[in-house]
Amino acid sequence: MTNALSRLLETQDWLLADGATGTNLFNMGLTSGDAPEMWNEEHPDRIKKLYQFAVDSGSDIFLTNSFGGNASRLKLHNAGHRARELSRIAAELGREVADKAGRTVIVAGSVGPTGDIMLPVGTLSHADAVEMFHEQAEGLKEGGADVCWLETISAPEEFKAAAEGFALAGMDWCGTMSFDTAGRTMMGVTSADLVKLVEDLPNPPLGFGANCGTGASDLLRTVLGFSAQGTERPIISKGNAGIPKYVDGHIHYDGTPELMADYAVMARDSGATIIGGCCGTMPEHLVAMREALETRPRGDRPTLDRITDALGAFSSASDGTEEGADAKPKRRSRRRG
Repeated sequence: MTNALSRLLETQDWLLADGATGTNLFNMGLTSGDAPEMWNEEHPDRIKKLYQFAVDSGSDIFLTNSFGGNASRLKLHNAGHRARELSRIAAELGREVADKAGRTVIVAGSVGPTGDIMLPVGTLSHADAVEMFHEQAEGLKEGGADVCWLETISAPEEFKAAAEGFALAGMDWCGTMSFDTAGRTMMGVTSADLVKLVEDLPNPPLGFGANCGTGASDLLRTVLGFSAQGTERPIISKGNAGIPKYVDGHIHYDGTPELMADYAVMARDSGATIIGGCCGTMPEHLVAMREALETRPRGDRPTLDRITDALGAFSSASDGTEEGADAKPKRRSRRRG
């Protein structure tokens, strides 16, 4: 284990990841429909500020502003040919911030879904998907990212294609899926399915887990599902800061710093090693999460009742793994918040 993230994982019981990308950038002036990745070039000061938020809040890992930086997504903004370049710049800015932190901070190159549906349901071939992921990984590598960080994936085929693309670039990686459809991903993957998928890969990730989804309660139920499989690979938990609500023309998340502190401790006690936030998670949430992880003793694995008492009800009765649970895929589009 020679990667910087691997070395941290060898010496620490838990690591704090970062929070939201989109929520913070919208607060800086990004408008709906814009490609955040263009800001890597147009507003590098704002992107470095985003990264600095995480470092100043105590994060051991932050993700680069490259979630939608693949050729397919950037093509919608007439920038498909700039995928490698924009990912490189995102990582360069991250490297600059991390290297000034005075401690080890991991620059994780964010890689989101292509936005296309893979064959045979859709039109994206395995080879084309691998090429897109490889291109983005090369850019992140050139910019100095420590690892690639695949996130918000729904389809196992896309997860596999990304793994192959990262291998071609010679990059270590982590990977998370979003379990937002009654405990499953939109394409029907369960927590148990992901554990098997990860272990069957020729180049498994350094860590795997769940991000985004519907709320912190649901995400912890999924983390418990990973732990139940007996995996020894580090589990990642990046839950949203509460539930989104539309207020005065903007999306707000109702999770308080106190709620996210409870979430972080229960994520650790549920078996997660890398713990962070996703949509709506702001610096004040991260500060509270770090303090709770540092000061509250490790406890027993939480029950489902304890999770809902602290964080709110689950969005569905099922965690997706029960026999007969509905696995029908549903289409939806989203960006990492």
